[in-house]
Order: sequence, then structure tokens, then C-alpha cells
Amino acid sequence: MTATELPASPPPGQIGDRPIRVLQVVQRFFPELGGLETHVAEVSRRLAARPDIDVTVLTTDRGGDLPRTDTVDGYPVLRRRSWPRERDYYFAPGLAAVIARGDWDVVHLQGVHTLVPPVGMLAALTGRVPYVLTFHSGGHSSAGRDRIRRTQWKLLAPLLSRADQLIAVSRFERGRFAAATGIAPERFVVIQNGGALPPVASDLPVVPGRFLSSGRLERYKGHHLAIEALPFVRKQIPDAHLVILGRGPYEQQLRDLAAELGVTDLVTFRHIPPDDRGAMARELAQASLMVALSEYEAHPVAIMEGVASGLPVLGFDVAGTGDLVEDGLVTGLPLGAGTEPTADAIVGMLRANQGLPRVAPDLVLPTWESCAEQLAGVYRQVAARVTR
Repeated sequence: MTATELPASPPPGQIGDRPIRVLQVVQRFFPELGGLETHVAEVSRRLAARPDIDVTVLTTDRGGDLPRTDTVDGYPVLRRRSWPRERDYYFAPGLAAVIARGDWDVVHLQGVHTLVPPVGMLAALTGRVPYVLTFHSGGHSSAGRDRIRRTQWKLLAPLLSRADQLIAVSRFERGRFAAATGIAPERFVVIQNGGALPPVASDLPVVPGRFLSSGRLERYKGHHLAIEALPFVRKQIPDAHLVILGRGPYEQQLRDLAAELGVTDLVTFRHIPPDDRGAMARELAQASLMVALSEYEAHPVAIMEGVASGLPVLGFDVAGTGDLVEDGLVTGLPLGAGTEPTADAIVGMLRANQGLPRVAPDLVLPTWESCAEQLAGVYRQVAARVTR
């Protein structure tokens, strides 16, 4: 397994006597953090440390109370107001002026779901600035929102087709967007998310019977399926219990479900700030199993963190998680497997791994360093084409 399918890039270089000026555009950023925001923070910090890349992050501010100009980890962050305050549309017309002003060598649009990407792509075209886009696609708990996605991708296809590079985070995502937009698969490169965590104390014990589910608390993430399986798991493994790592709008429904099934005392909810990688490493080190029952992940960072730490992972064989099942990194379940088959699979994996030492896979896994290096290669290739 390799970390990317990006073709060989030219050696590191600059434009004349200066670094390549890269503007990363993302819907939200520090102090608001989630999976996409963590990705941008991880790669931006590493890109900013390179002598050949000068990185700036451009983001939105729904509340209007954050600084318009900031510095994070030594690189500048620019914020422009977006509307509406309480929804996830992120309509921010002020982004266009920053993007189109013309002194960027490459604009990198991170994510595809909100109004930020079309505003950004149109502004880059207006300013004649090369742009690349990473999809970072995800699921949604609203069936109506999911149904309109295909139309959304068709409407974006003319702008996507004019990108200097399209980046998918998994083989699945590349195939999905090639089919949805009619853009040839050869126009995409695959650069996977990183997943490495800090080392933990070697004497930190694995807690028998503990399995965990990690991710934002949304229905499509499947945490409720782990709760539903728990009573069946307990019949065979009396000390089984579940830790749910995350925060989100579905938390009360999950707590209510645990109460309804009589397992309130066996389900623990914990929120770990996305930037506290050490705390996440300790949680994974103490678990016996990770269950990843999400309906859709493009390339799940949480699973990669589990795999990199040597934690056995059980997940649905679908979307980006299916890539990891194909690669032998995740034990696959068919999407929609019933409660008892899911419980049986959890029991089998808990028993199979009981007492075994935690061993990371003997494979070359993607890291945030490899992700940043491959992105730098994309920027060099795009800048070289423009300056010829």
C-alpha cells in the first residue's frame, strides 16, 4: 500500500528567488476545528516550515467576532464574514476579493460541499490564478441533502474541469467524482490523509472488553449501531463496554437510546479537542477494538489513527472505508448488517485479539508529512506549468 498515487514531481524549487505563494481556502478554521479543519492545520503547519512554500489560510467567520487577520503556527490566517450564522452554507462573498487580487501562485480549495468552493473557483478564474481542489467529501444525516449531491456535482463540473489539479483523498472518492462529473479519472490524483499519533507510555494497559466508536455525533456516523449491538455483545463478553469519542447534534438521541436499552452505565461519551493528539493516542491505546459503522467516509482519519496505532478496526465495507478493507487494514462488514451480525463480529474480534500485543501494520501508511510533501509537489507542478 502506498501513501499516494501522485506521479513523480520535479525536484523542490522556487519561482525565481522566492517561495511559491499558496492560498489554502477552507470553510472553517481554528479555533473552529473538525476533520477538514484538522487536515488543513496539519498540512499548513508542515508546508509553512518549508523554504519553498509560503502558505496563507483563508477562511470564513459565521459569527463575525474573530480577528480578520491572525497568525497560527507561524503562518497568516485571513477570515471573511459568512452567512447565515446558524447554517452550514458558508456564503462568504468577501473571499473573492482576497483570491482574485492576483499575487497567489496557487489557490488550493479544501472541500467541495459548501458555497466556498464555487465562490473560490469563480474568483480564481476572474483573477487568472491557478487553482486546485481537494474534495474531502462526506456524508450527511439529512437524506434530502444527500439526494441533491448528484445535481450539485453536475453544476460544479464546469468549474472543476478548469482546475489545474483535482485531488481525491481515496481511490473511492476519485471514482465517485469522475463518474459524477464526467471528468476523466486521469485528471485526479490521490493523496491520502495522515493518521499518525504521538507515542504513548508503553505501560498504558489495554482495558478488556473496551471497544470504541470515534467521530462527530451525527446519525450517519453509525454510533447508534454500536450502542444497539452492546447488549448482544454483553451476553458473550460480560465486561464489554463502549466509549464514544466525539461531539455533535445527535448526542442526546444516543444517550436516550442507551437508556432505552438499559446500557447507560456501559456507554461513555468523551470529547477530545481535535488538536489534542496525545489524548486521542491514549484513548486508542486503551481500547481493544474500534468499530467504524459510518455510512460514508471519503478517507477516515479516525480509522487511520486506529490502524497506525495497531488497534483492530471493524467497519462497513463502503466508500473510503471500503478501500481500507480492500487493503487489508480493516475487517469489513456489509453495509446494513443487522444488529446481531454486527455484535457477533465485535465479539469475534474482541476474543481474537484478547491478550495479544498491539502491533502496527507492517505497511507504508500515509502520514501528515507525506501528505504535505505530496501537496508541495502538486504546487510545484502547477506553478511550473504557469511560469513556462
